[in-house]
Amino acid sequence: MINDPTYRRRYVISGIAVVVVLVYIVRLFYLQVIDQSTKDQADNNALVKQTIYPSRGLIYDRNGELLVFNQPIYEITMVMREMKQGWDTAAFCACLGITDKEFDERIAEIKDRRKNRGYSRWTPQVFMSQLKKEDIASLQESLFLFPGVHIQKRTLRDYTYKAAAHVLGSVGEVNQNDIDRDDYYTRGDYSGRDGLERTYEKQLRGEKGVEVLMRDSRGRMQGSYKNGELDRTAKAGTDLYTTLDIQLQLLAEELLSGKIGSAVAIEPKTGEILALASNPTWNPKLLVGKERSKNYNALLNDKTKPLLNRATQATYPPGSTFKTIQALVCLEQGAITPNTLYPCSGPGSSPIKCTHHHGSPVALDKAIEQSCNPYFWCAFRDLMQKDNKDIHKPYEKWRNAVMQFGLGQKFTDSDLGEQSSGSIPSARLYDKFYGPNGWKAITIRSLSIGQGEIIVTPLQLANQAAAIANEGYYISPHLNKNDSMRIHRHNIDIQKKHFDEVKAGMHRVMVYGTGRHYAIDSLHMAGKTGTAQNPHGRDHAIFIGFAPVEDPKIAVAVVVENAGFGATWAAPIASMMMEQYLNGEMKRKDLKKNISERVLNESVKKW
Repeated sequence: MINDPTYRRRYVISGIAVVVVLVYIVRLFYLQVIDQSTKDQADNNALVKQTIYPSRGLIYDRNGELLVFNQPIYEITMVMREMKQGWDTAAFCACLGITDKEFDERIAEIKDRRKNRGYSRWTPQVFMSQLKKEDIASLQESLFLFPGVHIQKRTLRDYTYKAAAHVLGSVGEVNQNDIDRDDYYTRGDYSGRDGLERTYEKQLRGEKGVEVLMRDSRGRMQGSYKNGELDRTAKAGTDLYTTLDIQLQLLAEELLSGKIGSAVAIEPKTGEILALASNPTWNPKLLVGKERSKNYNALLNDKTKPLLNRATQATYPPGSTFKTIQALVCLEQGAITPNTLYPCSGPGSSPIKCTHHHGSPVALDKAIEQSCNPYFWCAFRDLMQKDNKDIHKPYEKWRNAVMQFGLGQKFTDSDLGEQSSGSIPSARLYDKFYGPNGWKAITIRSLSIGQGEIIVTPLQLANQAAAIANEGYYISPHLNKNDSMRIHRHNIDIQKKHFDEVKAGMHRVMVYGTGRHYAIDSLHMAGKTGTAQNPHGRDHAIFIGFAPVEDPKIAVAVVVENAGFGATWAAPIASMMMEQYLNGEMKRKDLKKNISERVLNESVKKW
């Protein structure tokens, strides 16, 4: 019997049976205890997790004026598993005012896992978004006819003023890259796309909540699961208080109407940006709601480039406004003293001519007042020729001193997003152009008057004015009022006495020089006009300044493209901005009307 093959075979069969049973036991243990996927799938069948979206944080100006708030909107979601056979597509489309074709395209897009990686028949999928109450009124009345369709309340941005679009930015639907980078987002969510909305997205967006609902075997909702034990309340976003003065911003944008250009105002002691205007601009409401994409494309295709923030991204030669820095560097490095005299033959001067006759010789204060080109060329020449053997050392020393004012670089420690760096050319650049021994002071003489290869942004020009007003330091320009930026102080290695000399010359500009027509007796202003050469058309008008001279509260830079002399267009805009901020009102109504109603560029549209 022991040798009976059948007897031995039963042990083999019993062993196999035991192994099979053990495998099943191990597998069941894994599925029920270790692996949560089947539990999650079962939960998805029985439970519905409905996202509760938080209200986005509000945005205010420096005085507590509400700039950006929220209005209720709605989105339509669908749970494909709940959409029963015989579902009336035609009636559904009629409620929303869409065609059958649009319905089919949207359903196909939802089910396309390449576009919608999170697709599931069991979870809500966004069908339409950014709908107003009137858009969903008809559907709301007939919602019981469409099982699987839900209306979700959301919020949409709205604006108190038709201003500061470049600064505030906009909110739009997230893309797949956003979802991949941050698991906070799912398809159909919104985030800040530019401006402050983007910079402070995590602060403004808040935290989502969730409501867990239970359904029966037929998919019918049975109310809250476990009396709401698993629910989580949404947390509203944090409000943002900006450094902007909205009344000053409104004035700057009005004065730039019909022109291409920008205006920047900074509080010198704090680096707080009071106004940041760029024109052409647009009503921020255009980039809200269902029309966002269409309006964005229209702005994108406008040949005047309204989406470009000219205040921080456009670059220009600084022109004669650069003479203030040239004076400071030449004084500090010993090329000149306040009493150094240089001759000027007016338009007959060579190799750089002056724009007018103002007497000769001239000292520094008169040179700044009259914007004498030959004076600053001679000062720059003497600085570059201090070491007769090699220009490289004095040039790099000069360049490093110039860049201490924040020129030729982005403010990387600021909350300003889109910036251009501009350029203060290096010695290597000229070595490349002319060879190491092929260039001298006269080769690069245009730098002495802010032309040539020097390019700056209007933001950098305003910061330059603030640094001079502060007599040797600046705090990085910024927009968040609640952030302490005092640690972002940048000191300039130039003695205070030299700033006193340059400030005195800039005050003379507003008393006797090119800015005198726009001075106000009650305000001691300092300024410098500039005309930046433009190879593509008429020159650009530029002005920098600050007031009051004895205790500066505001520094301003204005650039008006293709407008000619800085004294004609940029200076009056800056002067009116200073008056508005310091006095709380702008009394020169005729001047305001004349500037704001004058159209210098017919192609600028009002958006």
